[in-house]
Amino acid sequence: MAAIMPPTPAVARAYRLSTYHAPGLPVVRIGHRPSWRSVVPQGDVVLLSAYNPGGRRRPDGWNRRMMRRLASALAGLPHVLGEGRLGRWSEPLYAVRMPLARGIVLARRFRQNAVVVLHGNRPARLVYLA
Repeated sequence: MAAIMPPTPAVARAYRLSTYHAPGLPVVRIGHRPSWRSVVPQGDVVLLSAYNPGGRRRPDGWNRRMMRRLASALAGLPHVLGEGRLGRWSEPLYAVRMPLARGIVLARRFRQNAVVVLHGNRPARLVYLA
């Protein structure tokens, strides 16, 4: 089982350099204010994934199954499929309108190291779970 790990400097840098994309959202970068094209959503938008728990690479089939389980856990919540990207590396994620606290609970269930949170016009923030 992959434990939630505190970020190494390299991992923290990778999160900061990544871009996060989802339909209906501006391109998101950690520490940057989103450039909303339409109405700024009220409340939190949490970006979370079930891929590669604990920051450890898992087989593609396993990752897809975990994403399907995460999608089931999001039933009834407004969410869209997107991706986090750094260079040629990308992983799917969901952009979900939900309180950050609930997003953290889900991310912990799927053994993720962090989530990205958007709140209004504030800069996008990375929340580590370790």
